[in-house]
Amino acid sequence: MTRSPGTRPGPRLLAVAAFSFTALTTLAVPAQAAPPPAGPGSIPGAWIVTLEEGASPDRVSDEHARQHGARVDHLYRYAITGYAARMSDQAAARVAQDPRVASVERDQVVTAFAQSTPTGIDRIDAEQSSTVSGDGGGAVDVDVAVIDTGIDIDHPDLDVVGGKNCTTGRSYDDGNGHGTHVAGTIGAKDDGNGVVGVAPGARLWAVRVLNNQGSGTRSAIICGVDWVTGNKSRIEVANMSLGGAGTEPTASGCSTGDAYHDAICRSVGAGVTYVVAAGNSSVDAATAVPAAYDEVVTVSALADFDGVAGGAGDATCRSDVDDTLADFSNHGADVDLIAPGVCITSTWTGGGYNTISGTSMASPHVAGAAALVKAANPTATPAAVKAALQGAGNTDWDNGDDRDPVKETLLDVDAF
Repeated sequence: MTRSPGTRPGPRLLAVAAFSFTALTTLAVPAQAAPPPAGPGSIPGAWIVTLEEGASPDRVSDEHARQHGARVDHLYRYAITGYAARMSDQAAARVAQDPRVASVERDQVVTAFAQSTPTGIDRIDAEQSSTVSGDGGGAVDVDVAVIDTGIDIDHPDLDVVGGKNCTTGRSYDDGNGHGTHVAGTIGAKDDGNGVVGVAPGARLWAVRVLNNQGSGTRSAIICGVDWVTGNKSRIEVANMSLGGAGTEPTASGCSTGDAYHDAICRSVGAGVTYVVAAGNSSVDAATAVPAAYDEVVTVSALADFDGVAGGAGDATCRSDVDDTLADFSNHGADVDLIAPGVCITSTWTGGGYNTISGTSMASPHVAGAAALVKAANPTATPAAVKAALQGAGNTDWDNGDDRDPVKETLLDVDAF
């Protein structure tokens, strides 16, 4: 795939604090019902329309554009069938009456959770995996999608092979830095320069769903998930270090009427392993999505300053306590694994490097580990990948934090 040229951002950003959720409310509208009023986090006049099975998104969206003035932003053909569009509340109510329409939902804002061997690589024993991250020769044959702010397509430490832009502009180049940082933790090259990733040299796909401010919409994220699903034959793993408030749908399966959930659910069903950040609000991850979804691998953040167990590391860029749950990290029963997420050094825009913190930084450690599992076991299902990661982990960290009675399994990849 030919890379699209991108415009470089302004002056290089300094180290930033953990990125946080934006408070959102899920407002799903069943077909034949009038749309509810806009709630916190919803985007006025922006809608996600899911169609019944067998309906053509091209034909139906075109008809709705002509009949109801819908201005279509995205068409969905793989993860779900439908489209995203701008239209009035009155037009949305008329669209909901179309028998080919399964649901109409308000679109909502979503935000990013904000070669030496980084401490995180050391802590999860990536230097002892089959790729021996950090020996100067590790490499892995795998493809990973970074659903984020894009990736610096010219960064010498990253192998960016293509991508998709679902947000502003025309390039999937990174204008923020967050996606590039995530990408480096997953797959920075083991070339003696900069940093090294968990799955060194992995082929990275830049799926840009967030703008230069690290903000985006559910409709844009569904666009990215839809694109990844359409490329399931080559993309094995997807990382989503982003999210917002919400809960798991009460209905089971992948046809719940919640387009955001259903798109991810069906993409997992198509064979793509999704790894997501738990969130940075220091609350139960059951109140955040996609972290609360059962189909994904949800990751909380460990504070680790020296790359080894024991809790003796001195704090560096933050005042967390070594070997404990990061003070910002979400937690609880929906979390599947914990991984380093405090003071993580990785790649940055402009060909540089940066040190930042967040569950956004923990998630790509696990995505890289999932890539190692898939590289060795190409037919492994997402459920099998999750089981392998959990089965190989350990509990050698201190969870004496009253916030979290559940001691999550700590990622350990020396067996992969």
